Amino acid sequence: MQKITPFLWFDNQAEEAMNFYVSIFKNSKVGTVTRYGDAGPGPKGSVMSATFQIEGQEFFALNGGPQYKFTPAISLFVKCETQAEVDELWEKLSVDGRKDRCGWLQDKYGLSWQIIPRALSEMLRDKDPAKANRVMQAMLQMDKIDIASLKRAYDGQ
Repeated sequence: MQKITPFLWFDNQAEEAMNFYVSIFKNSKVGTVTRYGDAGPGPKGSVMSATFQIEGQEFFALNGGPQYKFTPAISLFVKCETQAEVDELWEKLSVDGRKDRCGWLQDKYGLSWQIIPRALSEMLRDKDPAKANRVMQAMLQMDKIDIASLKRAYDGQ
């Protein structure tokens, strides 16, 4: 059982966002959907909350109203194994959102994601500070992370 669950506050798009995320990640599923009843505060029958899983991680989504918005201060960090995985997630999650620097993007709901290949972390941890620095400098010039370009920087090319 997961002890800590990310709680995502939406205005009124919790169900739409849940379905969007579940459609993007292969190992994901919808959990429960709770709807408002006569007592409100939302319209009767509309979604109050929903749970879903992505890659085994449970999330809770709430339609809480417009009071709060997502900020980049909190992001979802996705470790990717291949460039194809980086490319696919980058393109799908950024539809109608915003692509930012260094592997960050905001999806159409304003939630920030970091789409990061495992190779980046490995190269940045290299014991040779010159290699790690070249990789960092290359990464700082990128929006979507490109593993081949990082590798060229790592190798001093």
